Amino acid sequence: MEALTTSTLAVAIAEIGDKTQLLALLLSCRFRKPLPIITAILLATLLNHGLAAWLGVWLQHWLDPLWLRYLLAASFFAMAIWMLIPDKLDDESSGFRRYGPFLTTFVLFFIAEMGDKTQLATVLLAARFVEEFWWVVLGTTLGMMAANVPVVLLGKKGAERLPMAWVHGASALLFLTLGVTTLWW
Repeated sequence: MEALTTSTLAVAIAEIGDKTQLLALLLSCRFRKPLPIITAILLATLLNHGLAAWLGVWLQHWLDPLWLRYLLAASFFAMAIWMLIPDKLDDESSGFRRYGPFLTTFVLFFIAEMGDKTQLATVLLAARFVEEFWWVVLGTTLGMMAANVPVVLLGKKGAERLPMAWVHGASALLFLTLGVTTLWW
């Protein structure tokens, strides 16, 4: 259960204010069809994080478990710093709009996750919890959905009311805590 809870919490926190969450907001405002958007986010995340977790398992064979623990803790500390730098969304969806909400969301979400902090977290978590590969994929996907589904459902109204500087600061503190607990246990 540690792999599931750590993965869910890490990705849910990392996703707050992330470019993919901003993308979910943009798509929600443009298409106003939450079900295809949510379904596409789920499928794109499963595919992207499944591939990232596979890469993590492959990396695990090359790295000592102690080094993996240090690398995971370092990634949590780096994400704590990264959370203090808000993402900005480029208008990367303009050319895809004609394909409808599902396909547009699927393609843009998959691409936006490449090299993203949640994808990197998935790689490192899978390397750390290699025996719990599917729990990591499930956890990172649940974390992604927990952060993005409310944004899609609430749309622009709810997002404009959030004090993002406060949210980023609280997220950074949570990542700092995750880094310390990773080193401690």
